[in-house]
Amino acid sequence: MKVRHKVLVVDDELHIRRLIHAALARADYAIVEAESAREALEMLRDERPDIVLLDLGLPDRDGLELVPLVKQQSDTTLIVVSARDATDQKVAALDLGADDYLTKPFDTDELLARVRVALRNRMTRDGGMLAVTAGDVTIDLIARTVVKAGREVHLTPKEYAVLAQLARHPGRVITHNQIMAQVWPHEVEHHVEYLRVLVRTLRQKLESDPQQPQIISNELGIGYRLRSVSDAPGDEAGQGH
Repeated sequence: MKVRHKVLVVDDELHIRRLIHAALARADYAIVEAESAREALEMLRDERPDIVLLDLGLPDRDGLELVPLVKQQSDTTLIVVSARDATDQKVAALDLGADDYLTKPFDTDELLARVRVALRNRMTRDGGMLAVTAGDVTIDLIARTVVKAGREVHLTPKEYAVLAQLARHPGRVITHNQIMAQVWPHEVEHHVEYLRVLVRTLRQKLESDPQQPQIISNELGIGYRLRSVSDAPGDEAGQGH
């Protein structure tokens, strides 16, 4: 089972939220909803969506004011979906940091296409790869699937979050603190033992011999790295931790 991309739909009109929800659900996205700017900012913090679909006509705040706040508080991709079709409104939203602008009424197929393009652009913009192969494991960062020896592997959301963070920078050491800040963002104290337990579980699912890991390597006391197909095998200090 793949870990789905999460989309936050921000719109005060119930019928629009239902329309977008149905389209996203058909495409197998995880969906959360907000009908005000206040709720949107709470959802942004608590749910950490990959994409925000933002209406500008919100009851408690103009959506244009929300655009820079969303971009300052997260690295999510923001697509404005609004009935405002004036060029100056579109330019203002894009200048404030929106990644795309779709005018209502819209075709749901076009909306889904915009979301797919935004996800691809986000990956390439961040210097990441769309898919990474390590040993007999392939991680598709767009589809969010993990395949080992031709068979899809079930990962929990947190397991996938750790693996994806390593896969975005194959061969590079990602520190314990960097990983934990992404996977447990609201923990006041980050306990590295949580991460070690999770990595052990990942190795059980992905490694041919979890005691001699060849995919997820350990840099003792520092962090982990994903050994992609381009990495030459070599001795790793403390690999099994």
